[in-house]
Amino acid sequence: MTTQAPAQAGFDRRYDVQGLEAIDVAILGTFPHVREDDPVAYPGEPMEILISTDEFSPVCPWSGLPDFGRLEIRYLPREKCVELKSLKYYLTSYRFVGIFHEHATRRVLADLVRLLDPLSMEIRCDYGVRGGINTVCTVRYVAPDRSGV
Repeated sequence: MTTQAPAQAGFDRRYDVQGLEAIDVAILGTFPHVREDDPVAYPGEPMEILISTDEFSPVCPWSGLPDFGRLEIRYLPREKCVELKSLKYYLTSYRFVGIFHEHATRRVLADLVRLLDPLSMEIRCDYGVRGGINTVCTVRYVAPDRSGV
């Protein structure tokens, strides 16, 4: 059996990728949603927090080439908020992880729900166009005690 060389050098190239164990969940930190030393009661509905970045870049599991996405995290905190520096380190840990767009979006939701126990959360990632196709993934979570709200 003979193997045929690729039509052009480099078309068979693949960069090594890391597995899911490289996602650094332990780096994530939190702080209280309400300051204990603030005597003012906050009126109205729970605060909605929106965090966004254009720098989310996991890699393609097949080629190892980077995928770039605009990631949005929208949530209603229960008791804790995610600390932004730790979130940046967490998201950066995806940089060499070979993962499909859909799986990356769901994984971010799962990790943050476990960390924060929010009232609700939505993760949306608009990945850059690849091969003329744009992928936008959106996943949502509503806490069981809020599902009737």
